[in-house]
This record gives sequence, C-alpha cells and structure tokens, in this order.
Amino acid sequence: MAKAQIGVIGGSGLYNMPGLEKAREVRIATPFGKPSDAYIVGTLEGRPVAFLARHGRGHLISPSELNFRANIYGFKKLGVERIISVSAVGSLREDFRPTDMALPTQFVDRTSKRISTFFGGGLVAHIGFDTPVCPTVVDVLAEGCTATDVAFHKGGTYLCMEGPAFSTKAESNLYRSWGMDIIGMTSLQEAKLAREAEICYAVLAMVTDYDCWHPGHDAVTVTQVLDYLSRNVENSQKIVRYAVRSLPDARNCKCGSALAHAILSDRKKIPAATKKKLALLLGKYLK
Repeated sequence: MAKAQIGVIGGSGLYNMPGLEKAREVRIATPFGKPSDAYIVGTLEGRPVAFLARHGRGHLISPSELNFRANIYGFKKLGVERIISVSAVGSLREDFRPTDMALPTQFVDRTSKRISTFFGGGLVAHIGFDTPVCPTVVDVLAEGCTATDVAFHKGGTYLCMEGPAFSTKAESNLYRSWGMDIIGMTSLQEAKLAREAEICYAVLAMVTDYDCWHPGHDAVTVTQVLDYLSRNVENSQKIVRYAVRSLPDARNCKCGSALAHAILSDRKKIPAATKKKLALLLGKYLK
C-alpha cells in the first residue's frame, strides 16, 4: 500500500490539492466503514502526502453523515503522522473578517449525533484533550500565513455545531457571549480521533462569512460568499504547501504518545475481537 507522512483534509471548496505529483487514488477499507472518498496519495513539496476530500468530491456528504472514524483510521493506515485540516467557518467576531484565516487552539462541542471515539466494545481509554491541536503544526501554519501575506488569527475557540442548518440569531449571539471566535460543523470529531490515533492535528480555518449575529449578514449575497470561498481556497493551498515543506521530520510533541497512559481496561480482559479491530492504533500498548 502507498504510504504518506502528512495528511491534508480538504473542506468546502477544496476538493483537490494542486501540485500533488505522481498522484494516485487509494481506496482503503477500515473496521469502521468507508472513508468519504479515495485518498489521493502523491508527493507535495518533495514529501509524501495523502489528500482526502472531507465531504467527497462533489460535496455529497453532510457534516452529520461524515464517517469521521473511517477518515482518520484511513490516514493512520497510510502511515500519516500529521494532519492539516482545511475547514470553512463563520466568524463570531468583528475582527475575524471574511478571507482571514483562523488557527483555533480550543474547541467547544455542540454536536449531538456523532461518534467521536474509536474505543468501546470492552476497551476503555481516556485521552488527554486539554490541548486539542498540535502546537508544532499550528506554529508552522502561522508561519505559512505570514509568508503568504494572508491575514490570520492564531489561537481562539472553534465552536462545532451539529448542522446542517446554520445557527439562529439567538444561538449566534449566545455563542458570542460565551467568547467563541469561529463556528463550523466538522473539526472537533477529527481532532479527537486524530489524538486517539496519535496523529498530530491542526485546523486551517477559512473565514467565509460573518455568522448571522452580524448586522450586515442579510446583505451578503451568495456571489460574495462564493468569492470569499474561492479566495480562501487559493490562499489555503499556498499555506498548506508552505507547511508541508516546512514541518520538521521529527515529532517532538506529545501527540505521538497520547495513548501511553490512556487505557484503563485490564489488558487480559479486553475481548480478542476488540484487540484485533484496534491493533493498528493500540498494538504497541497491548503486547
């Protein structure tokens, strides 16, 4: 099977990765079902990269329908150690303007229908999630924004809502009162599962619009939003290429050992079927 070092998840508007050389489609079977699409595996900036369109090419999968476990497991099976997740978001702050990039370092979960763990079935594990994104990847993405002259905001909180409908105005104002900075529908589950898979993860959040709290929200046209999204996608591609080129080979963060002290279950009593199912993630801890 093809191998990759860095994974890129493309969100709304980003369904391919220009510059990916010697690219080929790789379809991966997982114990959790099918990923969103085939992984496009090739070389970007001289490094092995796997790209996945989060919603499938053609944008066919709703946020609540995404098979987050299969998507992250597939990256793990390809050997990916770091994931850059590109995601379109709404802004909950006046100074987070459309076409800006946000690099959130915290999340708040407002979803209700999603599975966000690989564990269960006789195996209990609790990862640490106080720092939900990899600081190394965030730092390199920030450098990429600076190098490409794109306005960005490092830090802040991403509120992950269920969707697919957008917020009511009351909800939007509530989230602002909580101190939330951006709002989206996808990244939290990816971050949790990437941590359980011991993969570094960070979000490059493309601000496409102000959420409905903003007085000018109703005046924004679909044409304007599509224009903002197009500019964001172009900028995100440049930033991702910078990050792929600049990420250090060695991982000195804690992401790669997230499970070292997470397993609470008695190893002798974990069902054999569960051990087999999770061997890719936990094999080194269950020997």
